[in-house]
Amino acid sequence: MKDESSAALRALTLLEQVARSETPVSLAALTEATGLPKPSVLRILSRLVDAGMLLREPAGKSYISGPRLSALARDTLLNSPLRAERHRILDSLVDEIGETCNCTMLDGDEVIYLDRVETAWPLRVNLQPGSRVPLHCSASGKLFLAHMRREARARLLAAAPLPRYTPNTQCEAAALEHELQAIRKEGASFDREEFLLGIVCMAVPIMQGRRAIAAVALHAPVARLSIDGARAWLPRMQEAARALAGTYEAPAQEAEPAMDPAMAPETDPATD
Repeated sequence: MKDESSAALRALTLLEQVARSETPVSLAALTEATGLPKPSVLRILSRLVDAGMLLREPAGKSYISGPRLSALARDTLLNSPLRAERHRILDSLVDEIGETCNCTMLDGDEVIYLDRVETAWPLRVNLQPGSRVPLHCSASGKLFLAHMRREARARLLAAAPLPRYTPNTQCEAAALEHELQAIRKEGASFDREEFLLGIVCMAVPIMQGRRAIAAVALHAPVARLSIDGARAWLPRMQEAARALAGTYEAPAQEAEPAMDPAMAPETDPATD
């Protein structure tokens, strides 16, 4: 480590350790990983918690990314120098499929749109980058729920009621959990007019190792594309997801973007 005498660099080192971890990080682990004195680590962590950069888990002395750190990661992705390359991949996908495609990520208890390429058809839904949609009734949202740690998913679903947006919205957590198992098995998630009547969607994960760090999705009016029609594009969507994953792979000397600890993979998520 270089220039650990700098308070700012010490704080950044701790943030990097937490952001890179797939699970909450203990004080002991952070002390060992950084080589800093335990009182110094505890003092810096307390300041980072006060600033909203980290959160301390109530059940112990472990730390996870806080709302400000997650917002920083989100804003970094929204304004990344690689955004042009990601947009090109989406643009090529839309040219081939003929329907709107977007790239999304999990942000707290919502899905946020990172990028979107609209179809040339006049009938379409206008959701610009930065727009947010709910988890339980959007294709991307259900995909993120399916890839989430079981306990984190249970907390999210129990924290608030699942509002009904259309007659097709699934508002029962138990039935939704059954669908999430199917999503993990198939590797794709579908919105069957659950968020907006007349609109169907399919989303596939953008993977980094075993983590779903983002998603790529297509949207279309049901009058133009059925669920089976969307499923026919699954191999092409998965190809685009792999290409997009390459744009998120940080060089070895750079830190990965802070990820929501809820997305840390289970040992075997398919057997939840």
